[in-house]
Formats: sequence, C-alpha cells, structure tokens
Amino acid sequence: MPVTSTLLRRSLLALTAAAALTLAGCASNPGSDPASAPSSSASEPAADGTCQYPSDGQAAKQADAPAAEPTVTGEVSATIKTSAGDLAVTLDADKTPCTVNSFLSLAGQSYFDETQCHRLTTDGIFVLQCGDPTGTGTGGPGYSFADELSGDETYEAGTLAMANAGPNTNGSQFFIVYADSQLPPNYTVFGHLDEASTAIVAGIAKDGTVTDDPNGSAPKTPVTLLGVTQN
Repeated sequence: MPVTSTLLRRSLLALTAAAALTLAGCASNPGSDPASAPSSSASEPAADGTCQYPSDGQAAKQADAPAAEPTVTGEVSATIKTSAGDLAVTLDADKTPCTVNSFLSLAGQSYFDETQCHRLTTDGIFVLQCGDPTGTGTGGPGYSFADELSGDETYEAGTLAMANAGPNTNGSQFFIVYADSQLPPNYTVFGHLDEASTAIVAGIAKDGTVTDDPNGSAPKTPVTLLGVTQN
C-alpha cells in the first residue's frame, strides 16, 4: 500500500479510535462512521484546582459525580481486575487530576464491575477499549468532564487513556494501548500499565476480533472487567 494511503488510513482509524466509545448517542457498532457526539458543557479544570463534572443526562448506569476537589496526588497504584488477569496500572494524578479523580470515583462505586471490554483494534492502531456498562460503546456515567491535554501526548504500548466523542466529552470509557500506536494528541493519557500487564492485553489481541472489521470489534477472547481497586 502506498505510504500516503497508509497514513491516511491510520489517520482515519485514529479519529475513530475513541469517538464511538465514550458517551450515549454514539454508534453502537464501533468503527462505523464517526458518530455525532452529545453536546457537553464540560469546561477546562478551574484555576483553583477543582474539577467540573456537569450532567449530560445520558447515564447508561447511574453514578454519582465525583467530588470537585481531587482526593489523590502524585502517582497512584491501582489494579484493573479482568477475566484475563490483573492489570497493574500507575495513574498520574498530578498531570491529570480530574481524570484520575473520576476514574477512582467510578471504581469506588463498582461502576466498572462485570462490564465487557467491547472493542479491540488490530490494524493501524492497537487498543482494547473498555468502561461502558452496556458493552456496546454507547454508554457513559451521566456526566462529562474536560480533557487534560498537553499536546505532547504519545500512545506507546502500555498507555492508559480516555476515549472520547470530541473535545471535553470524557466519561467512563477508556482504552489500553497494547502496541505503539499513532494517534493525534486528543485523548487524555492518565496512566500506564506495567510490562507484564501490557503483555496480557497483547495476548488477548493475538486471538483477534469476532469480525474482520479493520476499525475493530469485540475481542474474540471476551474480556470482563471484574473491578478496579486502588492499591
């Protein structure tokens, strides 16, 4: 394939990598045409360090919005328990305080428990996407929040990042990068997996997806989130 075509294809895949994954109203078939995202009133984190989590009225599973003031700082160790094994992650609460605050709040409410990772991509970008209680790529917690981006984000193997449906539409859905992927710096990177945990996800990817859609579909080896705990 010509280089230009490859780059174009990867660009298109990058744009759809998370677009169908965060909030209700997105396409139910991950990897289909970019979906129209619901409007969001999320704004940038406040200058005083507090976070805003405005309601979007579209909860797939009801969850309380996090406290406005983040409860943790620095590097936070956590475990994402899955049916494929435990994934050890380090969350960066200094660089992405509002994202980590939301992730831990949802974890504490058992929001992720018994939910399916609904999308695996194996061409152009290499990610496993999770966090939707409906398992369809359309669900979220009923609130949204702002991106926390530097513009220098990269998505190497082991990256833990938020899926979104456009600027400031973060909710509950996130993705795990299992091999270096070229994505625009539009997705908040809020943590990283260790090498062994990344290898677990890469092993899942080796089994492929349930369809041949290059934009991704459910992993052939089902992955259930059993819970997320702060260590």
